[in-house]
Amino acid sequence: MAVTDEAIEKIKDLIVSGALGPGDRLPREHDLAAGLGLSRNSLREAVRALSLLRILDVRQGDGTYVGSLEPGSLLTATGFAVDVQRDGTALEFLAVRRVLEPAATAMAAARISERRLDLLGDRLDALGAESPVDELASCDLEFHRTIAWDAGNSVLSALLDALAAPAARARVWQGTTQEGAVGRVLDEHRSIVAALRDRDAEAARSWATVHLAGVERWLRGSV
Repeated sequence: MAVTDEAIEKIKDLIVSGALGPGDRLPREHDLAAGLGLSRNSLREAVRALSLLRILDVRQGDGTYVGSLEPGSLLTATGFAVDVQRDGTALEFLAVRRVLEPAATAMAAARISERRLDLLGDRLDALGAESPVDELASCDLEFHRTIAWDAGNSVLSALLDALAAPAARARVWQGTTQEGAVGRVLDEHRSIVAALRDRDAEAARSWATVHLAGVERWLRGSV
């Protein structure tokens, strides 16, 4: 194991064991390095790596703290990795989203409020088949993010948010190159909202599957 990797593991062990928790300040560099049996250089590299992952929060002139450890924060790096993928790998991320998002949509059927559904419906009604593609992509992301949040599982919603980049990009491509795509997307969104309003979890799951499978199918034919 590389020295920096060993340092990362030792800091992780402190967090996993409960010796350090969210918001706790790490001991001074000299004391922490000595306590963990590390060189100060390897400790600095480990802290730098963990801060990029938002596990640690380095505050200049103050010290280093354990981050919030909230799923949304920890999965930021995953979102970046998803966003830079191209071609076949983007399809693999889409396939994962197609497994997870219908389940989240079904879970939301029992939890999402009527007010939230009204807001989603109003947002869809404000769009039309001739709406700009970038506006559609923004609406699509907001739509799915809202429903995932109402599934009531913070890990699931954060993971789906991280996986959203390829789908957003596919929406832009689809709207740009495929006639009638914008109207179809809006119709599929309305069908999902209707199923959620009926509190029909299985119908919501089915419409979400159809919706995401259409993007994946289109993208497979384009790469």
